[in-house]
Amino acid sequence: MLTSSSAPSRAPSYATVLRTPHAVRTFGAALLGRLSYGVVPLALLLAIKDATGSYSVAGGAMALFGAASVFLSPARAALIDRYGPRRVLPPMAGLYAAVLGVLALATWRPGAPPLALGALAVAAGVCTPPLGPVMRTLWSALVPDRELLQRAYSLDGVAEELLYVSGPLLVGLIVRAGRPAAGVLAGALLVFVGALALVSSPAVPREHARPEPPPAGSTGSTDAPAAPRLRLFGIPALRHTVLVTAAVGLCLGALELLVVAFTEQRGQAAAVSWVLAALSAGSAVGGLAYGAVRWKLSSRVRLVVAAAGMGAALMAAGLSPRLYVLVAVVAVAGLFVAPVLTTAYLIADESVDAARRTQAGAWVNTAFNAGASGGTAAVGLLVGRLPLALCFALAAAPALLCAAALVRPRSGRAGAGAGGRVSGA
Repeated sequence: MLTSSSAPSRAPSYATVLRTPHAVRTFGAALLGRLSYGVVPLALLLAIKDATGSYSVAGGAMALFGAASVFLSPARAALIDRYGPRRVLPPMAGLYAAVLGVLALATWRPGAPPLALGALAVAAGVCTPPLGPVMRTLWSALVPDRELLQRAYSLDGVAEELLYVSGPLLVGLIVRAGRPAAGVLAGALLVFVGALALVSSPAVPREHARPEPPPAGSTGSTDAPAAPRLRLFGIPALRHTVLVTAAVGLCLGALELLVVAFTEQRGQAAAVSWVLAALSAGSAVGGLAYGAVRWKLSSRVRLVVAAAGMGAALMAAGLSPRLYVLVAVVAVAGLFVAPVLTTAYLIADESVDAARRTQAGAWVNTAFNAGASGGTAAVGLLVGRLPLALCFALAAAPALLCAAALVRPRSGRAGAGAGGRVSGA
């Protein structure tokens, strides 16, 4: 794990975060809705495959769904920042749930037209409500203390990791008892109920505050207060953070396919789930440990060290002689995943004003998910053409290169202090 510049002093516990007024209710509602994101992808993939009898149609529809969901995330977050969660989330979640309901009905029996399913998948992706970015923005209001906010983000990240593990398990139970389309309906219900419960929390203000105009010379948007927009390339700290997060996502997207190739080469294809479970377990442990430490290092340094640590572990994974060694090394790589994301969200929160926090968090989210998709696609072209150890090294390169680029000193600009805003050219 990461180390602070001095022995860490005792810090407030995660229980302190959860004892914050309205925190448990708000966090629980957000998690209920976000469980849908662990359920819907697998359920929808299986439902479309069963309805069309084609893996290619199912894969294409899910690619369209993922692309619309990921790349429009900042635009949906901008609507939240402009109008507030109470006005935007209910109709957005309602549309998303409705489209998922139509998809469930269309895939309940075989014979659904592929083009219609693809169009519905795009519509569902367009409407996906940004519950994760909204919750992280609410954490900033619930726990304004930066030290507690680090714990809140760590707790949020670990919980989200567990949702993505438990979601497919829930789909398995639903499919065993009925049809995959029933899992799509379950996902629709989860997100709708969760979104309504979230906006009903006292932590969500009833009246959305009109954002203040940005100060002269601000690196943020100069748009009118009624329509705050975040220009990513005008905020160096956020831009660098998004690049690192995309690189880490690319590494992890590549890792999933590389693990499949590794296990198949050794005739142990069924063990792939154990390797990926070790990654999730390592991330959960790393996130909890990271959030519990009172760090003396700046956010920028922590981001660089965590990304480099994950990249180094991923490179070492390619040299694993046995499956159990791969499991252990991948678990070590997982220790750095949650710290990278927690630090990235902290930097995003610090880099913008309150009126643009949802957008900043959405950019981090988008970068990670887009990187993961790109990593899977890129390494798919390399596996079978290059030695597997070299594929692991190439997959680790983006995180290591980004970390190295951010280590280089910058003339004329000082770095941020501990937990402060990061500066950079």
